[in-house]
Amino acid sequence: MSGHIIQNKRHYYDLLLDVTTKGDWQGLVLFIIEAVETTARWSTRKIMEIRQLLEDTAVRMRADTPKIYSRDFAELIFVNPYCRIADVVEAGIARRQTASTYLKALSEAGILEERIAGRERLYINPRLLSLLSDRRFTEADAGMR
Repeated sequence: MSGHIIQNKRHYYDLLLDVTTKGDWQGLVLFIIEAVETTARWSTRKIMEIRQLLEDTAVRMRADTPKIYSRDFAELIFVNPYCRIADVVEAGIARRQTASTYLKALSEAGILEERIAGRERLYINPRLLSLLSDRRFTEADAGMR
């Protein structure tokens, strides 16, 4: 809800002032209800976008890397915006060497981006990271048409 409040900060503070000076709670309560609705719409849209991105990625994995594709593997790279070799091993998808090969193949296909962090290799899911980083509210989220 903080996104909605931040976007409408001036209005929010005016309503708080009305509560303090006039005892007018109705405006603030309606504002909070609107914030809940906006946040719910935003969250629902975000979940739908993540599901669609997972489906698109699974199709792309099947087409570009058919020998390593599995639905479990596609879903694994959506658990976090990054994946480690150990994650693939712990999920029971492949042993360490094969897991490394699989992640490199997804990196070469442009699905993941390989980055070195200390002694570990991370495979970033850039599309998922971008989607998760986008915190903007749209008019549709606010119920405006």
